[in-house]
Amino acid sequence: MNILPLDLSSFDAAIIDLDGTMVDTIGDFVVALNLMLDDFSLGYVTARDVEAMVGKGSEHLIRSTLRHVRGNEADEALCDAAWQRYTHHYLVINGRHSAVYPGVLEGLEALRAQGLRLACLTNKPNDFARPLLAAKGLDGYFEFVFGGDAFERKKPDPLPLQKTCAALGTPPARTLMIGDSSNDAQAARAAGCPVVLVTYGYNHGEPIRGVDADAFVDSLAEISPPCPAARP
Repeated sequence: MNILPLDLSSFDAAIIDLDGTMVDTIGDFVVALNLMLDDFSLGYVTARDVEAMVGKGSEHLIRSTLRHVRGNEADEALCDAAWQRYTHHYLVINGRHSAVYPGVLEGLEALRAQGLRLACLTNKPNDFARPLLAAKGLDGYFEFVFGGDAFERKKPDPLPLQKTCAALGTPPARTLMIGDSSNDAQAARAAGCPVVLVTYGYNHGEPIRGVDADAFVDSLAEISPPCPAARP
């Protein structure tokens, strides 16, 4: 199914993912993870490694990174220590090695101009997500920002979308989910939200067009159709 061009009058709100959808944060992840690994003399990861591991929350990312460099599962003590060091480093470098994707500002402006209420929903911890949005000048677009630690469960569980719809006061069927991965699509499907996926993000190393979604776009600017040109 493809619902583009969108009739935005069918929606009251949009929920938008952060990493891989609005901001390319792989550089931040790589730097923070490698600083963490250096603290334990455990080697390093590359951007390609991280692209396949990111998207399911920081705890999953740290465990996956430790497994990748060690070749086996890390014990809880190492995971806890790694989390502390990762948090320390990430808060220092947050946003310094990342960039807003082309078309994001135009897309957000167009959605807001159509009267849609906007929320950012990410598996990134709140303490990372909010400063990043502020650093990139995106925070003013959103009524709500919910990180991966805002609710009892993370995407792909539908609970975060259900809770975000409740905060917005909009029914799921009239709330568009915009993301970059199967996590976003699975959560949206289970919550009853239509879903559009961007083609440039992080989908655990898998082709994005193989994911069950209503539409795919190469830029957020494509989601809202351009205003018709004025007649001379």
